Amino acid sequence: MDEHANEFLSAYLDNASPTGMEMEGQRLWAAYIAPYTDEQHCDAYGSAWAVLRSEQPGAPTLMLDAHADEIGFTIRYIDDKGFARVDRLGGTDTAIARGRRVRFTGTDGEVIGVIGNTAIHIRDDGDKAPKIWELYIDFGCDSREEVEALGIRVGTTGVYCDGPLLLNDGKRLVCRALDDKLCGFINAQVARALHEQGIKPAWNIVFANSIQEEIGCIGASMVAYHLRPDAAICIDVTHATDSPGLDKNRYGDVCLGKGGVLCFGPTCHPNLNARIERVVDAAGIPMQYESTGRFTGTNTDFVYRTRAGVPSASLSLPLRYMHSPVETADMGDVQSIVDLLVAFIRDLRVEDDFRHKL
Repeated sequence: MDEHANEFLSAYLDNASPTGMEMEGQRLWAAYIAPYTDEQHCDAYGSAWAVLRSEQPGAPTLMLDAHADEIGFTIRYIDDKGFARVDRLGGTDTAIARGRRVRFTGTDGEVIGVIGNTAIHIRDDGDKAPKIWELYIDFGCDSREEVEALGIRVGTTGVYCDGPLLLNDGKRLVCRALDDKLCGFINAQVARALHEQGIKPAWNIVFANSIQEEIGCIGASMVAYHLRPDAAICIDVTHATDSPGLDKNRYGDVCLGKGGVLCFGPTCHPNLNARIERVVDAAGIPMQYESTGRFTGTNTDFVYRTRAGVPSASLSLPLRYMHSPVETADMGDVQSIVDLLVAFIRDLRVEDDFRHKL
């Protein structure tokens, strides 16, 4: 990646975008992708998309979707002594929460608090994971009024403080919120690559950055309903199973550094998957596979059933330690997914139709 891409990725990852509070991050994303697309939009709740128009009359539309939100916390109650109780935003893991720093976006700016952690010497719960209502935030205050004076109130949202860190000379990226901001970055890099390579797509390409995936894929449902795409590829993360303690018999075989992951299952259209496979085989792009007997757990599950149905594929980035402050991805996998999507778009023809026919 060049300096421009690095600066955008660092700023985008560092930005706090908990579910329901994505707009500042959306503006960063839209500003980066704007030079490489024809128009940018957002809807009432903040899902953003950028459009690259085809020069072909009557061209169909491909939607590439990632999600903009990250897991986090929201203040539920502040007691008289100034300790704040929280609720989850998305799938926040309470087992790793105690003793961590959290950034809250108060009415007067960012406020740092810590999740209290009673010393192991004097607690009697052993290694039992706390319930969400047992966690509390210490803002260094002695009363509710002192906390509120910082701009913190019921409903204020926060995320872990952990920012981006490169391991092994830049081979691996560690950060909170790689799920799914790193895929939003991939989308933007695809738009940039198409622009810089002078590729004029046969289809209209919509790069979507949808909101509220972590609480039920809400934004993708709205965007797909509004845009009526003719096909969609939803880009998210999937569990890498190459770290200790994971049973491949149970979870499959997905590794960092071996490329993106194409999913097979009822929500994933076989015609679209076959075309992706054909493209990667012809281009020599690495690809891994996973399967599901029911749903993918991604926006694919909601996009594919929009209106009369949208032929959809689920393409994932392998990720270790999902929903933690140390999510870890391989930058080679990031580039291989960018290459795959650019090759797929280059291969599209205006007459392509991925729907089943009798």
